[in-house]
Amino acid sequence: MYTDTERCVRAVQSKDARFDGWFFTAVRTTGIYCRPSCPAVPPKVENMTFLPSAAACQQAGYRACKRCRPDTSPGSPEWNARADAVARAVRLIQDGVVDREGVPGLAARLGYSTRQVERQLNAELGAGPLALARAQRAQTARLLIETSELPMGDVAFASGFASIRTFNETVREVFALAPGELRARAARAARTKRQEPRIPGTISLRLPYRAPLNPDNLFGHLAATAVPGVEEWRAGAYRRTLRLPYGTGVVALTPRPDHVGCQLALTDLRDLTIAISRCRWLLDLDADPEAVDGQLRTDPLLAPLVDKAPGRRVPRTVDAAEFAVRAVLGQQVSTAAARTHAARLVAAYGEPVADPDPEGGLTHLFPSPQALAALDPEALALPRSRRTTLTTLVAALADGSLPLGIDSDWEAARARLAALPGFGPWTTEVIAMRALGDPDAFLPSDLGLRRAAKELGLPSTPAALTARAAAWRPWRAYAVQYLWATDDHAINHLPA
Repeated sequence: MYTDTERCVRAVQSKDARFDGWFFTAVRTTGIYCRPSCPAVPPKVENMTFLPSAAACQQAGYRACKRCRPDTSPGSPEWNARADAVARAVRLIQDGVVDREGVPGLAARLGYSTRQVERQLNAELGAGPLALARAQRAQTARLLIETSELPMGDVAFASGFASIRTFNETVREVFALAPGELRARAARAARTKRQEPRIPGTISLRLPYRAPLNPDNLFGHLAATAVPGVEEWRAGAYRRTLRLPYGTGVVALTPRPDHVGCQLALTDLRDLTIAISRCRWLLDLDADPEAVDGQLRTDPLLAPLVDKAPGRRVPRTVDAAEFAVRAVLGQQVSTAAARTHAARLVAAYGEPVADPDPEGGLTHLFPSPQALAALDPEALALPRSRRTTLTTLVAALADGSLPLGIDSDWEAARARLAALPGFGPWTTEVIAMRALGDPDAFLPSDLGLRRAAKELGLPSTPAALTARAAAWRPWRAYAVQYLWATDDHAINHLPA
């Protein structure tokens, strides 16, 4: 979008928050870059230039605006609606792969040379993988500076910087303030604002999103399907344990009118960036509801559902392998039965963790595929065919022959899943929708979906419904959420 100057100028002059994250406005005369909705007086048109990412702005020598804080904008929805190399690379960089494995590791995961990855990212984002990772490190550093009391040396290394000197130089360059000045500024602002109570030892932050956001099915689904010991709904927040590259974590996510409150307790602060990225992915916070709802409203039978409760998101997962296992456990059984089966696996094979909240009920991480590879099929209270499906899936996940994650090629992953015994279209598509993030995944054989379609006057047979749903593409996964929401099921209601 950043190449459409006229459209960008209109968005900046109207301070349209819908375009935050889509592009950034760099002002030549001041050397500052802003989000489109910056509250400051818009600059003259001839002084504006538009860039596709915060990293591109920083690489061009611009510093972040202190009023609108463009580094905290929601991410571009473009990368969640695509499965090409660039989109997969962006998702991997957000998940910290460049910091852990370097650019060669990123390229290896994508199946390209480092030169090809550099060229493609520069062409679309105006910055290479190192610049994108640097911008992310700067944002993480700012979060730790402003929300914790950690010494600056600890902040530097937790943010992924190789040295304190690089940390200091980057913070000064990006934010035009020294780290100490950033912390003092945040402390002054905190004294004038009402602070939410938080558990000692946790990091509190806000996760922005593009309005509107309907929390009912999003948090309702996560709460209704929560696995005891791994997830819970308590005190108005969805809480769960996290398995992260450097350690473990516990997160509490609370829906608010203009953001999602996030409290993180981590055993290793180097996981902060990755934890935030996975929480945003879980809640689908980088979606563009205007584009999704606008497309679905073109169907006269769907339009009333969209108008009644716009901004529905697709509830996802923080661990694709975990969700694949849970999808098999949930085949042809009720939500309660699926939770029971999963809870038994957690108790037997999950890794114990400590809940930072003394009143919380989180006790374990969901078992890894490697841990589940040791399970005894005869101990599973499942039909024999389901046991075979589960053990085959776990073995494929454990030995790496079935890679599932945010970087998966959606069609290749579907083909691999369909080749496993017991994997029909429903299981394959629900994994594509919730674990891999395909916005066009569709479940025409789902009984709840067919029942809702029939009540609305839509075709209710899988073939006819698929044909009608062609007009909803590429947002069929969101249409599923609107159709499911017509049922009076716990997954569609925000818990009390």
